[in-house]
Formats: sequence, C-alpha cells, structure tokens
Amino acid sequence: MIASLGRRFARLATNAVLVKPQLWRLVRAPMRRQFQGLAGEWDTILGPDHLETFEAALGALPAAPRRALDVGTGTGAGAFAIARRFPQAEVVGVDLAPGMVEEARRKTPAELRDRVSFETGDASKLPFDDESFDLVAHANMIPFFGEVARLVAVGGYVVFSFSGGAQTPIYVPPERLRRELAARNFSDFVELAGGRGTSLLARKLSASAA
Repeated sequence: MIASLGRRFARLATNAVLVKPQLWRLVRAPMRRQFQGLAGEWDTILGPDHLETFEAALGALPAAPRRALDVGTGTGAGAFAIARRFPQAEVVGVDLAPGMVEEARRKTPAELRDRVSFETGDASKLPFDDESFDLVAHANMIPFFGEVARLVAVGGYVVFSFSGGAQTPIYVPPERLRRELAARNFSDFVELAGGRGTSLLARKLSASAA
C-alpha cells in the first residue's frame, strides 16, 4: 500500500510539474522525504533491467563525453554506467535526497573514485556553470528543461530514460520531450526501446536562453 501510494504521488507530481514548473516548490520537500526514506533499500527495488534503455542511449552517442552529469542519480547506477562506458569521462551524479548521495558515495568502486563524484542538489537549479557538460542524463527523472538547456554544451547531448516505459511512475511521453527540447535548440532526436523501457537522445545545436 505504501509503495503504491508513493508511485501514485510520483506520477501526480511529475504531471503537475510538467504543466506548471512553479509547483515544484510545493512537491520538492515531500519528494525529498520519499526518496530519502527509500535510500537504504533502493537497490533492491530496482529491477535488473532498469538501465537497459539508458545503456542503449549511451551506446547511441556518436562521441564520448568529456564531462557528464547524471541527474537524479539515486544510488549512482547511472553515473557508474556512464563512467564504465566512457573511461576518459569525468562524471558527476546529483540527487535531491542526501541519503541517496551517501549510498552512491559508499558504493563507488575504487577504480572509479578519481572520475565519479556525487553531490546533493535540486535539479531545477544546479550549482554548475553554463554549458559545462557534454552529456546530461536522466533515468526516471522529472525534467527541468530550462536547466538542461543551460547545462548542456553546444554540440552536447541529453538523455532521458524511463525503465518501465509509460508505466514508470516518473514518465514523460517522447512527444513532450521532443517539443520542449526542440524549443530550446535541441535536435537529432533518437528514440530507443528495450525490454520494458524507453529512452530519448537529443543533441544541442546552439545556445539558448530558455
């Protein structure tokens, strides 16, 4: 029952923020509490295929990123996947819940510690310079499109992945992703599917003030 309510809340919060991003300030604290409470068991909740289409999107990148950001990193699985696929990349993972970040830091393999770091942060306003990442990745994450456009370097890429497709509690349809990203000078869209999941890859063509 509690898990079901949590999934419903995540879907409602996602839909509300997509319609009116200002509502994030009302749902941010309960979302933080929800995921903070799940941090210790998060890895047992995730299915074995939860990164299947995320990995497929990474594999579709035409060039390796030098610096990558994993937004809503949870306990770090996405950040580790990026770092392993691109062994020269510096990777930063951010999550709203401090407990998730603590778990991600604890789990970081020794061979990745010089390239992967984790920070607590709010995806709607992150403490990074404009155009400072070649890749900004999201797995099951509410998008903040203006912040994504600010952070991705010209010629860089954004990835959105949803492990359960349209059944994912936090889910955005591909047509909505395309529309919002196109308005911010992203193009070269690639949609991928695998297992239960879907993902979308897009390239930033030019700077945007959006």
